[in-house]
Amino acid sequence: MADERFHERAGRKIVFTGHYGSGKTEIAVSLALLLAAENAGKLALIDLDIVNPFFRSREMREALEAGGVCVCGSVFREEVTTELPALGANLRAPLEDPACRVIVDAGGNDSGALILNQFREYFTDEETTMLAVVNANRPDTGSLGGALGHIAAIESATGLRIAGIVNNSHLLRETTAGTVVMGYEFCKRVCEATGKQLWCSCYPAGIVKPEELSGLDGGLLPLGLRMRPTWLDC
Repeated sequence: MADERFHERAGRKIVFTGHYGSGKTEIAVSLALLLAAENAGKLALIDLDIVNPFFRSREMREALEAGGVCVCGSVFREEVTTELPALGANLRAPLEDPACRVIVDAGGNDSGALILNQFREYFTDEETTMLAVVNANRPDTGSLGGALGHIAAIESATGLRIAGIVNNSHLLRETTAGTVVMGYEFCKRVCEATGKQLWCSCYPAGIVKPEELSGLDGGLLPLGLRMRPTWLDC
């Protein structure tokens, strides 16, 4: 049976990595808002994606801050017409605050995850749970070899150990329970090959019902589909 409280097993700092388009930003935002709704205490979301100018968690700043989540990352409070890879010094504060639960949205692939090295001193094993988001429907992670190579490349580039796998296999608004279950079975194979834990399976709230996934172990995380504008589906 899936554990709805899976995030309580994580360290104070949860780092989401993954392939470009894996959905890690959607997951980071959804988890932050879920914890905020549960009055989980001081929360911060750190956007470390300085590679991809699209679908960044800081674009949800208004909703996150309205929920009580501090948003850190870009040196710019508002978006600018030219995307500049500039990080603000304020992102160190939540990393250093032992009372703050931190969610980190890292850049895609091993190249995007390299930014974690700049803050390596803050990501100790005692405080950090680093998770790799896997979408079995993405070309580069749709095979076992591709997924394993992707995970190994991130660990090699950052020197950090990925503790668990997040199943985020989806087909956007055409996702079914079968899509999630297929991804779950694929991610279980990834876990068996790597010795890592299946941390949770994600599903689009309002499209897939959680009771349809009751046979899965690990956690279940509902996603709000906040990051993808509806006009992209036209």
